[in-house]
Amino acid sequence: MNNYKIIVNPTSGRGNGERIIPQLSQFLQSHGLSFDLARTERPLHALELARQAAEDGYNVVVAVGGDGTANEVLNGLMQAKRNGVADHVAMSVLSAGRGNDFAHGVGMPDDLETSCRILADDYRQTIDVGRVTGGLFPDGRYFGNSVGIGFDAVVGFEALKMTRLTGFVSYVVAALKTIFLYYHAPLVRIAYDGQEMTMNALMVSVMNGRRQGGLFIMAPDADMSDGLFDLCIADQVSRLRIFTLIPRFFNGSQFTQPEIKSGQTRQLAVTAVQGALPAHCDG
Repeated sequence: MNNYKIIVNPTSGRGNGERIIPQLSQFLQSHGLSFDLARTERPLHALELARQAAEDGYNVVVAVGGDGTANEVLNGLMQAKRNGVADHVAMSVLSAGRGNDFAHGVGMPDDLETSCRILADDYRQTIDVGRVTGGLFPDGRYFGNSVGIGFDAVVGFEALKMTRLTGFVSYVVAALKTIFLYYHAPLVRIAYDGQEMTMNALMVSVMNGRRQGGLFIMAPDADMSDGLFDLCIADQVSRLRIFTLIPRFFNGSQFTQPEIKSGQTRQLAVTAVQGALPAHCDG
């Protein structure tokens, strides 16, 4: 019988994580699941709780929050796996954040009751996990959904600053704001699969999942278990052109446009030749 560690970020989704705890506990109890619930109290606390849960022998560790919470739990379990104590542990995720892109990628619905039923049914799948090094993480950080470099990273940073908006609306507003903040593409060198290109890249998205920001379909054909990253690379364009390109990402049709390039690879390196590279990893 599985023993579940439920890790809840109470601040996810502007407090939605805390609000759903009574209902979440009720659903889990109704399915007869054995679980312990812990709230996060600070950044990286979910990482610590997940690593400790693996060391304590829990079979399933559940991230309840958004993509940031899922990322921390994933990193905690990968750290434990690296130490040889997490091979028996499965990870799950219940949506309580704004974008919930990692949950979407692995097929967990936003509906809490349905997600708890899937959890109780013990449905499992194997997915790829990526690792990124650089910036604040010279030793590396794992990710399940994506690495955003450039424009999409700034959109994520701006969305975090919003106190009144939530969900995909906050990302749409952040994207429009970013048009006026980040429109000079740095000169970058991108190397993968034995090829190398130097270009002014407004954005380099490295996708394991399909979606970012709850709405933007960055890699419509991505498969989280195919052993490959899907790439979405945008050339330098004018601010007006960014306005016209953004709607393309709502349905994944951006690759019909000449300024947007696609690709697949198991590994790549992105280096700033001139300028800086804001970046984040998610899910």
